[in-house]
Amino acid sequence: MKQPLSPNETPHARTAGITWPAWHAALAQYRESSLWRGAWQLLNTLIPYFALWALMVLSVRRGYPYALTLVLQVVAAAFLVRIFILFHDCVHGSLLPGKSANTFFGHLLGVLTFTPFDDWRFSHLRHHATFADLDARGFGDIWTLTRAEYEASPRSLKLFYRMYRNPLVLVGLGALFTFLLRFRLPTRTTKRKERMSVLFTNVCVAAAALMAARCFGWKTFLLIQLPVLWMAGAAGVWLFYVQHQFEGGYWARKKEWDALRAAMEGSSHYKLPPVLRWFSGNIGLHHVHHLNPRIPNYRLSECYEAVPELQAKKPLTLLKSFSAVRMKLWDEDRKQLVGF
Repeated sequence: MKQPLSPNETPHARTAGITWPAWHAALAQYRESSLWRGAWQLLNTLIPYFALWALMVLSVRRGYPYALTLVLQVVAAAFLVRIFILFHDCVHGSLLPGKSANTFFGHLLGVLTFTPFDDWRFSHLRHHATFADLDARGFGDIWTLTRAEYEASPRSLKLFYRMYRNPLVLVGLGALFTFLLRFRLPTRTTKRKERMSVLFTNVCVAAAALMAARCFGWKTFLLIQLPVLWMAGAAGVWLFYVQHQFEGGYWARKKEWDALRAAMEGSSHYKLPPVLRWFSGNIGLHHVHHLNPRIPNYRLSECYEAVPELQAKKPLTLLKSFSAVRMKLWDEDRKQLVGF
């Protein structure tokens, strides 16, 4: 039997009124946020991150081998990825109980990740409402053409698309472009609130950079901040890529788009080693997240273990995920992602 999902359990507005399978209602009980668990996540992430910054500054200022600083940067980048996951939970209003607490820490964590809270919230919620919809691409997703669109494109666009989909560009250069440049401007069609959040973040980032430069110099600041931001950004772009770009997958035109299939087939279960699961806040359980975005990161595993139907999703292993770089186009005839 199927039962309708009540309004307060709807993953996003677009799916309101859709009849969901009975097991989907069980996900709602894992939506409740915990003040103590949310606060503990902030403490066990921010304190080590700032401690690593202090060690990196000390390493550079005292002239220790840069290899030592680089090791610290790798660890700091992992913590910055986790900071972004907490920021992401704030965007969904799930890290802490109460809208004001999530908004406050969302703005704070947004400054640390160079990401404007309200503006990114606008594009990310649009992503949740439109992901896997071929007629609603362009918000918070990886640029994806259909095979027919690619074949009908002029040579210049084909070349540009091939460059964009090259992993060295998409993951490597894309990380710095996104976090240093792209997020300095508001998303198209946003309103005053989102534009002001971009301005607020830009001013805070500039102020923090000037303060850091005054305390320990521009050279030290840039030698630390740029590599940490690049490594964390590259990891973040890769995570976002494999969450929706993998062998098989799911895309459909608007009239055929199905919310359940989009979540279960169009979102991956990225099965990472335990340490990487911790740093990525269990976001590898992405099909669970898209079924109910209000579930906090610290309850995703609990939900996954409690609902057998979620475990039917075939996991994508770390090794297997690297083959996803071959996926470039959506073939509407074959209903799958294909290479060039």
